[in-house]
Amino acid sequence: MPVGPYFADFLCREAQLIVELDGYSHDVRQDYDEHRDHWLAENGYRVLRFTNSDVMANVEGVVSEIERGLALLPTPNPSRKREGDK
Repeated sequence: MPVGPYFADFLCREAQLIVELDGYSHDVRQDYDEHRDHWLAENGYRVLRFTNSDVMANVEGVVSEIERGLALLPTPNPSRKREGDK
């Protein structure tokens, strides 16, 4: 999914959460990933990274981490009036 000048493996725009699956190519371009993650964070995105082997060997753990990342997001307060409401 396109995000600014970058592409995300998986993106939830509403939660501004990006999930990246990192294979061997990420081992040899750590500087690029750090620069990219910094840009994403400056623009309001959180990045969760998992290795391909994590997904293959422990998909339940990966899903739990994603759920935990989503649970940490602030939720709108339903008692607050919307802008423009009287």
